[in-house]
Amino acid sequence: MPDRFAGLRPYTVARIGLGRSGPGIATADHLAFRAAHALARDAVHASLDLDAMEAALAPLGLPVLRVESRASDQSSYLTRPDLGRRLADPSVALLRERAPGEEIAILVAGGLSARATASHAAPLLALLVAELQRSGRRAGPICIAPRGRVALGDEVGALLGARLMLVLIGERPGLSSPDSLGAYVTMRPAVGRTDADRNCVSNIRPEGMALPEAARRITWLIDQAMTRNISGVTLKDDSDRVLVAGPAEAKALPSSIDS
Repeated sequence: MPDRFAGLRPYTVARIGLGRSGPGIATADHLAFRAAHALARDAVHASLDLDAMEAALAPLGLPVLRVESRASDQSSYLTRPDLGRRLADPSVALLRERAPGEEIAILVAGGLSARATASHAAPLLALLVAELQRSGRRAGPICIAPRGRVALGDEVGALLGARLMLVLIGERPGLSSPDSLGAYVTMRPAVGRTDADRNCVSNIRPEGMALPEAARRITWLIDQAMTRNISGVTLKDDSDRVLVAGPAEAKALPSSIDS
């Protein structure tokens, strides 16, 4: 029989039109599923190599600080999400030693896919930092945490006195995306912030949202957040309007909080 899905497969990694062998799927499709599941499990259980991460970030020329959450190992990190949201006491003391008043602080965390963080965080930051510096924004320091959740950035940003917090973190892997990176932008970070207070750019990876496009969207969100002093549900990602209307016309478009 002709494969009716052959024309669609080049456009998606989704499992469509799987072959069948009796009541089950074909052996090749079954083995591909098992392999994808193994990659996802490996991504969740892997730890971020801090030495390699620090070396990858060094060319940016920004201070790099190692911090730890209250999750002392990967097992406790996976079973106790709350421990990954708060800093361990030594890390609190480390950040308190710095004079507060940063403009943009950055947290790079292993999250649920250290592979994603190790592969994409440094090259994405290279694009972002260059754009921020061109626009006159001050970025840094960069904190790196092997077992941090998104909310860990709230405490990091608060201790640094940052006006805006950017968190880059490995996302929960799917069965076709074990290396997906997420970026979260939060104005006025403080312990107790919720997801409604942040903007997220997700699925950053070569097969998803390419790094240059992710950098463009994140830079736009940071600029708008700092210009309008808002983030989260009150800040809609209208960056595509700039591409359609052009920068000059986009300035005249109504803001998301007015519509």
